[in-house]
Amino acid sequence: MAQLSESNSLELRIAKAADISNVDVDELAGGQPGQEPMRFFERLKAAASAEWRVYTEHPFTDGMADGLLVEEAFRHYLVQDYLFLIEFARAYALAVYKSPKLADMREAAAGLSAILDVELNLHVKLCAGWDLSPHDLERAPPAIETLAYTRYVLDTGMRGDLLALQVALAPCVIGYAEIAARLSARPEALAETNPYREWIAEYAGAPYQAVAAKARAHLERLADSYSTPAREAELIAIFKEATRLEIEFWEMGWRAGQRRE
Repeated sequence: MAQLSESNSLELRIAKAADISNVDVDELAGGQPGQEPMRFFERLKAAASAEWRVYTEHPFTDGMADGLLVEEAFRHYLVQDYLFLIEFARAYALAVYKSPKLADMREAAAGLSAILDVELNLHVKLCAGWDLSPHDLERAPPAIETLAYTRYVLDTGMRGDLLALQVALAPCVIGYAEIAARLSARPEALAETNPYREWIAEYAGAPYQAVAAKARAHLERLADSYSTPAREAELIAIFKEATRLEIEFWEMGWRAGQRRE
């Protein structure tokens, strides 16, 4: 019953956040008279505007910005995100295999490197403050939310083409850049007293912002080559579901903090 109640609460929050209803995909693609058509990623965000807003403005993220997030919430999230990133690295490896062109392979390989050589190291560094070693992190049991999200992305990639896989990856890689940029603009976010300043600084920093920008540009090129009006509804559905799974990931961490209060 508790899970059902939490699910209903999330549905209500998404419904309240809706600022585009009955989205016409063809209208989004064509733009208004005299205006340039919306780019592919902007159309995805517009069609999933309610989910995107709940994801990028979740209380978990605001708690990091003001430094008031319960430590246990962040710790639980960070351990699960380490496991999540291992599986996302597999998804980028799958993207290399799914790539039709050498240039696409290089883009996927760069994403894989960003996870293995940068993001995982950040998690190891932050978790060392709790005396958690990389071995401890790898042995942690994955949460249901971690399994659900990573399996969805991998299954999408196995069943579909590179474009479908990159759409499933987009809420994470591009969304984190957007979230961190928003948080870093708040005066308390990067203060020395904020225990979450390092996380915010990493994702708001120029290197990660460049990774996200490259991922977005690659997504646009793939859409130009492989998306069609008939297919766009399917891709929007993938994007919406991946965004909802991102919300569930924040919720997972948030609940861990509430259990300790």
